[in-house]
Amino acid sequence: MAKESKAKKKISFPMIARYNYVIQYFVEVGLEQEYVMQPRLTRRTMELGAKYAPDMVCTPFKTILGSMIESLEAGADTLMMSMGYCRLGYYGELAQQILKDLGYEFDYVNFAEYTTGKNKDYLKALKRLCPDIRPVRAGKAGMNALKMVEYIDEIEDLYYQNCGFETEKGAYKKALNRFYSDMSHARSMRAIQEGYRRCLNAFRNIPVDKGISPLRVGLVGEYFTIMDDFSNLDLEQTLADMGVEVHRWMNLSHRNLHYPGEKNLNVRIRDLCRYEMGPTSTANIWQAREYARKGFDGIIHLKSAGCTPEIDVMPVLQRIGEEEKIPILYLTYDAQTANAGLLTRIEAFYDMIEMRKQMK
Repeated sequence: MAKESKAKKKISFPMIARYNYVIQYFVEVGLEQEYVMQPRLTRRTMELGAKYAPDMVCTPFKTILGSMIESLEAGADTLMMSMGYCRLGYYGELAQQILKDLGYEFDYVNFAEYTTGKNKDYLKALKRLCPDIRPVRAGKAGMNALKMVEYIDEIEDLYYQNCGFETEKGAYKKALNRFYSDMSHARSMRAIQEGYRRCLNAFRNIPVDKGISPLRVGLVGEYFTIMDDFSNLDLEQTLADMGVEVHRWMNLSHRNLHYPGEKNLNVRIRDLCRYEMGPTSTANIWQAREYARKGFDGIIHLKSAGCTPEIDVMPVLQRIGEEEKIPILYLTYDAQTANAGLLTRIEAFYDMIEMRKQMK
C-alpha cells in the first residue's frame, strides 16, 4: 500500500510591498509547501494591528501584526517572521505572543532565532517549514527567488522614473500590473525571466515626453515605510502623477543583496557621520548627499512615528540641505496619517522646487 503523503503546511509571511511574490515562489517551488497570500494591506490591516499592538510601538509593527492576523484569517497555519535590524529582532517574539494571547493556533518560525551567520542554522529554520526539505531544490529556488527580487526592484525603478511622462495615459501601469501578475504565477526561472523581459519590452515601447529638464526627487528613509506603497500612502505614484522623476535607492536589492557595507559608506560620509547610527541611517545620509550632488531638485525623507534612528538622521539631513542648497521635505507616518493633509504638503513642496528650478 502506498505511503500517504504528508499534508502540506499553509505558510504565510507579513505583506511588504510586492516581495511576497518572491516568498511565495520559494515556499511553493523550493519547499514544496502551500503559500497563503493574504489580502493587500488596507486600513483594516492597520486598524487590526493598532488595536492589539502596544501604543508606542512603531507603525510598521502595527502593519505587520495586522497582516499576520489577516494571514491566519485566510487559512495559514504557519507564520514566518524575518530576522530584522533595529527592534524587529524582538518584534517577532512580541507579535507571536500577542497572537497567542488572542487565541490563534499556529506554528511560528522566527528567523531571528537562527541568524548566526551559519548556513546550517538557516537550514534548521527551513526544516521547521519543511521537514523533508530537498536542499539542492531549495537552494536553486532560493537563487531564482533572489533574481526575482532584483527584477522587481529594477522594474519598479524604471516605472517611477518614467510613468509620470507617458503620452499614453495608463500604459506604464498596465505593463507593471502584467509584470506583477507574471511574478505571482511564475514557477520556474524561465517564467520569471519571460515576465521580466516582457515588461522591459513594454516599457521601451511606451512613448514618453520628459522635456529638457524634468523635476527629479530622491527618496530616503526608514526601510519598511519607504518601500511599501500602502505605508507611505503611495507617495511615489503621487509624485509621478505630478510629473516628477522619482528615485528611491532603498530596496531589497540595494540594502540586502548588494550593500556596500557600513564601513565603506562611513568612509564616504565621515565628515557627516562618525559612528553607526542604526539600520538604514548611514545609507540614507550617503544617498541624500548623492542626490544633492547629482543635481536633484529635492529630497523627501520618510519615517514611521517614533523611529529613533531616522529621527537621529534628520539633523544630518538638515546640514546636507544647507550645505548642498537642496530642499528637503520630512514626512512622518503613523496609524492616523491621512491622504488629505499629506497631499497638501507634497503639493507645496512640488510648487517650491518647481519655482526654484525656473529661477536657475
